[in-house]
Amino acid sequence: MNLLKGLVIGLGLMILVSPASVEARLKRDAGQDRHQIQTQGAEETPAYGIAVHNIGKIALSVLNNGTFGDGFSPTCAVDQCTDFFTGMPVPSLEYPKGSNTKYLFAGAFWIGAVVGRDTLVSVAADGWSQTNEFFPDGGQVGQMIYRSTIDPADETAFNGAVSEQDYISVYYDTCVSPNCPGTLDNDFLDARNHQPLNIEVTQRSYAWSYDYADDFVLFDYSIRNIGQNRLEAVYMGIYVDADIHQIGQDNDGAQDDICGFREKQPALYLPSACPDSDIVNIAWTADNDGDFDAGTSTPVPSITATRIVRTPSDSLDVSFNWWISNQDNPDLDFGPQTKAKFRELQTGGSGTPEGDRNKFHYLSNGEFDYDQPQIGSIDASNDIWLPPPADRKRQWAQGMDTRYLLSFGPFDIEPGQSLPISFAYVAGEDFHDPSHEDNLLNLPDNWQAYYDNVSFDSLGSNATWADWIYDNPGLDTDSDGYAGERYICNLGGDSNWVVDTIVDSSVVPWDTMIDPHWAYDNADTTWRRGDGIPDFQGASPPPAPSTYTSHKGYKGLRVEPQVGKVRVIWNGVRSENTRDVFSREYDFEGYRVYYAQDDRRGSYAMEASYDIEDYNRWDWDDEIADFTLRVSPFSLEQLRDMYGDGDPDWHPLNFTRSRPYVNPLDPSEVHYFTIQDFNMSILGHEANPQTPIKKVYPTAPKPPEDINIDTLSEAQYAQYLTPEGFFKYYEYEYTFENLLPTIPYWINVTAFDYGSPKSGLASLETNPTILPSVTYALESVANVMEEDLEVFVYPNPYRRDGLYRDQGYEGRGDETRSADRVRKIHFANLPPRCTISIFTPDGDLVREIEHDFSPSNPLANHETWDLITRNTQLTVSGLYYWTVEDDKGNTQIGKLVIIM
Repeated sequence: MNLLKGLVIGLGLMILVSPASVEARLKRDAGQDRHQIQTQGAEETPAYGIAVHNIGKIALSVLNNGTFGDGFSPTCAVDQCTDFFTGMPVPSLEYPKGSNTKYLFAGAFWIGAVVGRDTLVSVAADGWSQTNEFFPDGGQVGQMIYRSTIDPADETAFNGAVSEQDYISVYYDTCVSPNCPGTLDNDFLDARNHQPLNIEVTQRSYAWSYDYADDFVLFDYSIRNIGQNRLEAVYMGIYVDADIHQIGQDNDGAQDDICGFREKQPALYLPSACPDSDIVNIAWTADNDGDFDAGTSTPVPSITATRIVRTPSDSLDVSFNWWISNQDNPDLDFGPQTKAKFRELQTGGSGTPEGDRNKFHYLSNGEFDYDQPQIGSIDASNDIWLPPPADRKRQWAQGMDTRYLLSFGPFDIEPGQSLPISFAYVAGEDFHDPSHEDNLLNLPDNWQAYYDNVSFDSLGSNATWADWIYDNPGLDTDSDGYAGERYICNLGGDSNWVVDTIVDSSVVPWDTMIDPHWAYDNADTTWRRGDGIPDFQGASPPPAPSTYTSHKGYKGLRVEPQVGKVRVIWNGVRSENTRDVFSREYDFEGYRVYYAQDDRRGSYAMEASYDIEDYNRWDWDDEIADFTLRVSPFSLEQLRDMYGDGDPDWHPLNFTRSRPYVNPLDPSEVHYFTIQDFNMSILGHEANPQTPIKKVYPTAPKPPEDINIDTLSEAQYAQYLTPEGFFKYYEYEYTFENLLPTIPYWINVTAFDYGSPKSGLASLETNPTILPSVTYALESVANVMEEDLEVFVYPNPYRRDGLYRDQGYEGRGDETRSADRVRKIHFANLPPRCTISIFTPDGDLVREIEHDFSPSNPLANHETWDLITRNTQLTVSGLYYWTVEDDKGNTQIGKLVIIM
């Protein structure tokens, strides 16, 4: 099967390759002969590593040896692996995360090529012979790299990050037996040692937490020929052995998998007037019945799949092969084969491809095996497929230890050339329906009835989103004038009328600060594909104020503590003027102000919110006989111009679902309207439904779209900009009242959008736990310095029986730590830079604490001591003296009593 440009399949796996030694890699990097690498064995132990993508709903382990899942990990037993970065146990593939399910034993990268007259295949693992032909380097060179877009302040992780959770590794296939680590069996057919292809693979895997992108992991690879020979007729593939069952269940739970291939899926988010299908090309695997009645506490109703999203060529052949391996009984070793391309595997069975030549045949045969549940329909009268033994059909159709290989090619790789490949490993919920517990009884005789009782909807939707994240539809990434495939859907009944509803980008450039300009009509465009240039980005909320700074270096989110109060100030210039990646609209909707008493997400409470006044228009659809939401919200002024002839008394909320608006010129046009969010848009008001959030400069003018800060006069600067360098127009504030001065507060302001009805996206909001400001409701540093306030300590005396933890003053968020490791004595009214020293009455130094903050930091006025001495022992009862010496040599002295 040939795939056109923009082919999308899916995988959530990783390809990795075998290693040169550290010395060999350094020689190559120094420009020495590549031949040294291709003939050299690994001289050091590979630096194997495993890490789990768990930022989203799917938790998938990836390794740096060419595999994913933990079943082929060379360094840990199954279900006992620990994360390279956190040291915590990792699952193989758990979905949804926390469900105690296992949807993958392991997967592995395969690559085959013709080198001279040899047909060679290198595999990270093949699932039966313990072959391992891909290795990372030894020592530090082979270690994995972590990056993340979450925290811009963490420059090491943030710089160069693509997703919220990136893992990067480099692997090699250069090792020649018998000098290689691990196991490289002799070739089954040719009785020779492994012959490497001499390739280097750089693998990057990406994961997100957003609702539309939390069901898959994207993998992007660069495969480089570091040998001297041209690699011809190259085919690449992903081998998957799922073994789906509840975690902790015995191996019997892994012996009832089924698999298949799905080429198309009903298209997402098209109006019913525009029917279409998405090409998804996914190889899938699932438990045969979901284990709803297996007597376990955890069923496994979901489904996982592999999808290719980028290949090295515009048009390639794709193959999908599945088989059931059974080394003990060749009669049970089975895989579909066509009559035209039947191959005697020389293993006694007809399924498992042992040896390089057999593996290459599976990689390159161009066949799409029938789905496993369909095996009952294959008999001697079939023109294409060899019939399976009739007495085995029921056993095989109802699930066994099934594996599959999804592959593509051919292409050539010249010496020194690199080729890109991208996959997604995708999961979907609710494949099995618990109301159809007896669905398996339909197999093998009635596979269509079996399929009628399962659902590919969630998997298909997630597979489409994996493609859209890889290559954003409608985005001209390389600015060549092509933005991908689109459908212009006529919603007005005239098949010749295809004028579109668009943002008129000719009016203003995308990155300016004015509202979008719209053209309205009855047709609409839906982008289905991107321009073929990878984006690896998804729709996200508008930037939170805390994630950017002014040109003078001030944070967009600032807090000013007072006794019992905290004033929070933020600037929204980027929040309100950043386009959505997918819709290309300015979709800012509003802000929410949060506070918490520890850093856990569940601890944050919303204190105030603001959102612009806008309204959703629901359109009547005759085909589904219901109203649908498929356009972005409108302002009140836009709706009055469109439907009220500018009448200032016309209001959209007068038209409800039961009493909709009917166009007097076209009765088929029927709408009703609802508010988007809460329309709490009047600033500075205490009474609901308005908002107590205020503008700091309520009369400040909106800056012109073409303003240039560098050329402003002094008067213009004062007119538009604050002393910190922010636009006054976008400055907001809110004051928290009645706060306790004795506990810390985590404070943040989020930004949220109105979503994208056309793309099926709900409203997205930034995470309040990212870059919060932490402070105490005490005197600010500025006030301390201005009024020369004295340092004080609390609680004083500190009592072991004070029940501070029970009352929430200590240990919030640290419930698993012992009481003696969460104790705190607080120092308040501190200068921003000082040294705190605690002494016994005899003058012995108990502990010294360096307090060093910028004066603008909200914690500059405060410090804590954990009652641990400089010898890491818990402090005993007694009287203590403390001193605070600032950076100018000024010293304050006080007493402290501890009763333990």
